[in-house]
Amino acid sequence: MAERFVGGCLCGQIRFTAIGVPHNPHTCSCKMCQRHSGALTLAWVEFARDEVSWDGEGGMPKIWRSSQYSSRAFCPNCGSTLGAIDDAPVIALALGVFDSNSRQSLQPISHSYSINTST
Repeated sequence: MAERFVGGCLCGQIRFTAIGVPHNPHTCSCKMCQRHSGALTLAWVEFARDEVSWDGEGGMPKIWRSSQYSSRAFCPNCGSTLGAIDDAPVIALALGVFDSNSRQSLQPISHSYSINTST
C-alpha cells in the first residue's frame, strides 16, 4: 500500500514528498557514502523517480555527478545531503532528511559494504 513521506534539508529550501512503497531500506559504509554524508555509515531508502516530487521553494536539489550511474543530491543553500538520483528511475533518499524517519517501512534491513576508515 502506498504511503506518503515528506522531508527536506536543514534550511527548509529543498522539500520533497514521496508517495509510494519504500524499497531497499539499507545502510552503506562505502567510501563514497562516507564522503557524501561525513558519517561512517549512511542510511538510505529508495523510491521510484515518479513517486518523488520536489515541492519546496528551492525546487530540485543541486546534483553532482558521483559515478557512471548516479548523482548526489544536496541543498545549494545549506549543503545538506539529501540523497542520490540514479540514472535508473530511482531516487535514494537519506533517512535523516525525512520528517518522520522512525516509521517501520523506512527501517534499514540490510547493510552494504563494511566500514572503511582507512585512507
